[in-house]
Amino acid sequence: MSHRRNRILVVLPFAAVLAAPSCAVDGRQPAEANGQTVRVVNRYPHDRNAYTQGLFFDGGVLYEGTGLVNESSLRRVELTTGNVLQRVDIPGDHFGEGIARAGDRIFQLTWTSGIAYVYDGQSLALLDSMRYQGEGWGLTYDGQALIMSDGTDVLEFRDPSDFSVAKTLQVRDKGAPLRNLNELEYIDGEIWANVYQTDFIARIDPATGDVLQMIDLAGVLTPAEKQGTDVLNGIAWDPQGRRIFVTGKRWPVLLEIDVKR
Repeated sequence: MSHRRNRILVVLPFAAVLAAPSCAVDGRQPAEANGQTVRVVNRYPHDRNAYTQGLFFDGGVLYEGTGLVNESSLRRVELTTGNVLQRVDIPGDHFGEGIARAGDRIFQLTWTSGIAYVYDGQSLALLDSMRYQGEGWGLTYDGQALIMSDGTDVLEFRDPSDFSVAKTLQVRDKGAPLRNLNELEYIDGEIWANVYQTDFIARIDPATGDVLQMIDLAGVLTPAEKQGTDVLNGIAWDPQGRRIFVTGKRWPVLLEIDVKR
């Protein structure tokens, strides 16, 4: 497992699927898995040193949050080149986690510090910090609430004005709790979540918490790209171009994918 968290991976209801072989891709061919097709549309350079914790796309550029003590940052990244256009380091020795934009502000979680940092969406200047209980993992915004994961099967909907919890949602896959929910993205009225330490992204109904689909991304990296990488983590959505981007910790590429839903 990653050195980031000292946990035992919970056996999930799709564990039997994890053992099934997946078809590898080379960037030109689709990866067939579990009854759906995941097609890699484009490959873009990505900073292999980035320990990706959060990702979103806005205004034609990517925003990326990275983790690890004394390495955590918020970045503005050029999509086509992977160049870091701007970087702001998290204050102190806090471990950065998920990021999301709500209006003209960007929020960034920390893992165990219980602090959410708030930045100006244009300058990335640090504006404020807000406190919360428990761990911070993933973060996204549905237009009204910030949706936060903490590694359990429960998502919290938080008010961007004061970060208070408005409601919670338990996520279930075929009736069983789906734990280890990590990086989040809100796509077409659904919550998409990386399932930590797996190659799966869960599509979640925000009204019921039911998993609509488990998207298997095993095999999307070439053998050469996979060398030295950590887990899949990072989902970004471009609503104008209707593009989905994914990456992972220490990945040398960011992938644009097409998913049959």
